[in-house]
Amino acid sequence: MDIAALQKENQYLRHAVEELSFLNELSLSIGSSFNSEEIMQMIIRKSIRVIKAEQGDIILVDSEGDKEVKTLVRTMASYGDHKPFSINQNLIGWMLIHKKPLSIANPKNDTRFPGVQWDRSIKSVACVPLIAKSKLTGILSVYNKKGEINFTDNDLRLLSIIAGQSAQIVENARLYEEEQAFFKLKEEARLAREIQINLLPKSNPDIPGYNIAGRSIPALSVGGDYYDFISMDDYSIAICLGDISGKGMPAALLMSNLQAAVRGQTLIGNLPKDCISRTNRLLFRSTDSNKYATLFYGILNLEKNEFCYTNAGHNPPMLFKSTSNPTLLKTGGPIVGFVDNIEYPHETIFFELGDLCVIYSDGITEAMDSSEKEFGEKKLESLVKKNMALSSSEIIEKIVEAVYEHSRDVPQSDDITIIIIKRI
Repeated sequence: MDIAALQKENQYLRHAVEELSFLNELSLSIGSSFNSEEIMQMIIRKSIRVIKAEQGDIILVDSEGDKEVKTLVRTMASYGDHKPFSINQNLIGWMLIHKKPLSIANPKNDTRFPGVQWDRSIKSVACVPLIAKSKLTGILSVYNKKGEINFTDNDLRLLSIIAGQSAQIVENARLYEEEQAFFKLKEEARLAREIQINLLPKSNPDIPGYNIAGRSIPALSVGGDYYDFISMDDYSIAICLGDISGKGMPAALLMSNLQAAVRGQTLIGNLPKDCISRTNRLLFRSTDSNKYATLFYGILNLEKNEFCYTNAGHNPPMLFKSTSNPTLLKTGGPIVGFVDNIEYPHETIFFELGDLCVIYSDGITEAMDSSEKEFGEKKLESLVKKNMALSSSEIIEKIVEAVYEHSRDVPQSDDITIIIIKRI
């Protein structure tokens, strides 16, 4: 072998050793992290250095939905003097279709992209697919070969090796992050549910002359309904039921806010109109504009058998008397927490022997069957009339059973909450 051939062979071997050393270094670096963004930053920085490019980026894609998920990482080499390039959407589309390495020496005149407007600063591009388990998960791109017109075949080959070595690690890190996010959501839901359970009454009131019961069944692990029984003195009890906007931890926190406001205003002896007006003001000033609740609130006077109530945008409860159709308790105003400085009027009704009041959330009346027909107020009214001789708890069970029977195989889409007050 002549000297020239030997030198060429040595150069080739030296270059191969450098490549192997680089790939080993890259493998060790990205294999020690579970942070997908950190991993991709390392991939791009090292790719730019070894390929001698100005810039690089990785874009994660959804190859099944043919849409970009997000540009996750972008970085520049220290010698780059251009602002970050924006990857061309046509280039993403080409990679989604062909899923193979691509080199572009003159983007403006490339016949594969006729009429495409490229960033003027982009002189050359090399792109390779990130493929994990036969699925395109991302695109690794580098821009502008330093000191040369185009990226070489060897550059594209090395970039493909980098992508092949990195794709599954990037995907594993992304899946790990999704799993951790899911666990975090589950833990938040558990905490929210715990908060809500602790805010709801532990038992039904035991009051001579009355049979009162309440129950709440969340549609999800965390509900948006709130009900409460608040003893004021030996002769008065406040009863309320609300529907909180939102779900999850935000709803649990709003419920906590609402309970604190209602209880605070109740225990200082406010009338219903004053209690709800001040609760509305407190809620409005301490929460975002998209946080609010419907709320029905009343105070039952056990000596006079009077029930003084106000309705803040809630489903009107039904007052059943033996001699007439049910009366709807509508007196009040808008939802609480939405508009500041609202005055809520109240009304007083009288409970006679046998009278029964049903306070409920829209999870009952709006429960749908498979044909999207709602349970409805009429069905609720009819059911209560047939079962007025039963105890409040028994009537609640009948209502819940009827709602489930109506919905059958349709999943519960909203919280079911109900209070029944019956004078005995």
